[in-house]
Amino acid sequence: MSKLSVVIPAHNEEGHIEKTVRAFHEELEKEHINHEILVVNDNSKDGTEEILKKMSAENHEIRYVNNSPPNGFGFAVRKGLENFSGDCVAIVMADLSDRPEDLVKFYRKMNEGYDCVFGSRFIKGGKVIDYPTLKYYLNRFTNTIIRILFGIRYNDVTNAFKLYSREAVDGTKPFLSHHFNLTVELPLKAIVRGYSYAVVPNYWTSRKEGESKLKIKEMG
Repeated sequence: MSKLSVVIPAHNEEGHIEKTVRAFHEELEKEHINHEILVVNDNSKDGTEEILKKMSAENHEIRYVNNSPPNGFGFAVRKGLENFSGDCVAIVMADLSDRPEDLVKFYRKMNEGYDCVFGSRFIKGGKVIDYPTLKYYLNRFTNTIIRILFGIRYNDVTNAFKLYSREAVDGTKPFLSHHFNLTVELPLKAIVRGYSYAVVPNYWTSRKEGESKLKIKEMG
């Protein structure tokens, strides 16, 4: 089976990062999936890096890289996509808003022969929990416009939780976006350039504490 890399961008996530990394690592271990967890420390000013140092020293499947300026979600994801070692790579939020068991579903689906697996929170089997009302309506409006413009059926393009083969990642370069809109650029490029994809339902839960790194204008 192919090696799975999990890229987690993290900026000031000392309250979440250890729980998130352990949750994904333990689920992938349980499912006997060869993997690495790659956290991109995005210029954190709190104790995030110290936590990552400790975790990476204890477990060779957990490592981190520091993202030098310019910083921000898109730059951190790009840093991860330049440094992952696996045959495929998933982008995961640092606050555990994405479920580890959903990533296992993505991975199993990819091994059926797909280049990409995209999560959707808005198809049968998907769910959003504590999703802000304004953000929900902006999300649905934005995704509808994208579907019309690009003539696609996929209805959750702004969902960052996706899995790409290394070939698909390389095929979507060069990356142009610097912010959260990178998570829109990647799947649209993959679709337009002919990479095969499957859509799998996933759960999303709003973060319970701390500050969201996503601005309303960037969607998500």
